[in-house]
Amino acid sequence: MLLGLCGGICAGKHSVAEYLIQKHGFQQLHLAHRPYHLLGETELPPPFGNQIAKNGSHVFQTVDELLEFVTRRWQDRWITTDIWDDTTLEKLLIRPYFLLVSVDAPVSLRWSRFTESRAWRRQLDPPDLEKFVLWNDKHLYDKDTGIVYMTDRAQVRLFNSSSSLHELHAALDKLDLANEERLRPGWDQYFMQLASLAAQRSNCMKRRVGCVVVREKRVMSTGYNGTPRNTKNCNEGGCPRCNCGQGGGAALSTCLCIHAEENALLEAGRERVGEGAILYCNTCPCLTCSVKIAQLGISEVVYSQSYNMDKQTASILEEAGVKLRQFSPPRNGIIYLQRSSDVATAVHDEVLSPEPIV
Repeated sequence: MLLGLCGGICAGKHSVAEYLIQKHGFQQLHLAHRPYHLLGETELPPPFGNQIAKNGSHVFQTVDELLEFVTRRWQDRWITTDIWDDTTLEKLLIRPYFLLVSVDAPVSLRWSRFTESRAWRRQLDPPDLEKFVLWNDKHLYDKDTGIVYMTDRAQVRLFNSSSSLHELHAALDKLDLANEERLRPGWDQYFMQLASLAAQRSNCMKRRVGCVVVREKRVMSTGYNGTPRNTKNCNEGGCPRCNCGQGGGAALSTCLCIHAEENALLEAGRERVGEGAILYCNTCPCLTCSVKIAQLGISEVVYSQSYNMDKQTASILEEAGVKLRQFSPPRNGIIYLQRSSDVATAVHDEVLSPEPIV
């Protein structure tokens, strides 16, 4: 696994890197030089942070050399914060062992960290907030050298408002960044993503639901909710019930939309479903669908989001001998590293290191 960290000035990427090195056995890799077109950034402060000295064997002249090294050792854990431009990023992103993580924080908090770290490390006069904001804007949004395109492409985006290293580490402990299913999804996550993709085709005005029927890890059929074929789509006014603002679960007998589970089951048919079939749905099936699921011989139902009929559905499926379970994938997207009550208590009771987050 190769984990790349990017982010704004004093967002905390070097502190996250140090945490992964100390707690999870990652080893840091460096690129020896920034690309030539970035060397003229004299208006920005020099880079700093808890970086390992670049004089060891894990320093590379080019990203190609770095990738050649990691490819032979991809089952080990590696980390780098030296992603400077889109050329480097593109070469990293095509590798199946690479995960891009961005770290961000409120600009006022990052300015506070910056002034504290400068005073703590070098006894330099800190910049005022206006100057720091100008630095930040250039660092993120400059047409030639800004890194905002990198943070936008990160698979995991950490929002780090932690007030101490202890608090940051406690939040990261719960996140499990080293989970390899972030790189290559397991079967549950894979099929649930297919169900979520099918849901994008939904035309139902009430909610998007997608479903996949699987047997022996092969897709038998997919389905999404909406009005029947050759009729007007629900989102074009085809189902009066869904378009008139009825509450959830009300007036279902007048609904013209086929549910995603029904659609997938009709497409597969009992003969194709066979023994050991699993139904993946991004929403827990309703009571009506659960009866049909049991009738077709589905052995297991895996869902992601709850629905207001979960208890009735669970009762029917249990009686029919169908296993029901909820799947929660590793958290991706924007993740807030927030203070929880247990972390706050620990911070209050413990003498913290004076070292700032950088």
